[in-house]
Amino acid sequence: MHQIPITWRGECVHGEIFNPKKACNLKLIGARYYLKGYEQEHGPLNTSETLEYQSPRDANGHGTHTASTAVGSTVKMAWFSGFGQGTARGGTPRVGLVVYKVCWEDGKCSEDDILTAFDEAIHDGVNVISASFGSPLPLLPLYNSSSDIGSFHVMQKGISVIFLAGNNEPDPSVVQNVAPWSTCVGALSNDQNFPIRVLLDNNLSFKIFHLEAQARFHPDILK
Repeated sequence: MHQIPITWRGECVHGEIFNPKKACNLKLIGARYYLKGYEQEHGPLNTSETLEYQSPRDANGHGTHTASTAVGSTVKMAWFSGFGQGTARGGTPRVGLVVYKVCWEDGKCSEDDILTAFDEAIHDGVNVISASFGSPLPLLPLYNSSSDIGSFHVMQKGISVIFLAGNNEPDPSVVQNVAPWSTCVGALSNDQNFPIRVLLDNNLSFKIFHLEAQARFHPDILK
């Protein structure tokens, strides 16, 4: 990785099971988390009954998954249980990563926290934002949605915003982010399947097919 850009003004903040001196480097150059708005709406974060950390650390794997899809480094000899062996990489593997954690406990996100994160991303000097959250259907008017308002202000500063399309397929009209000033990216299944043969005690055997989904980025989106 190259040196951190001189235009970078953000920081890695300390939190539960997250030590910036060990966690942050030339790849993960910044990390913040936003909890004030969430706790005002839902009460104190419950970390005793749910797997969650009061820090930028990812608890359920969603943040790690989306970050690696966007800027994951190249990994050779990657495979899934022995199948599909090859090289795995994100859309732009040589790009530095900044994490803004705004969602908690199974996807609950505060409008206040989302807008605060967008504002601080502008201040920190990011170039592209990949946002993996969306409003439940039916969609709110653009002027009532924190993701649409926040991405509009980001766009005005010359920062590209890429949203997820959502996970409500295959029904029609279920895309969750449609603001015309942002890019919406969908995921689709690839052309590989990973069969697993299961053998029971009575010598009955059958195959289970696991279909992998992957995000497809246009090559120009995250330059």
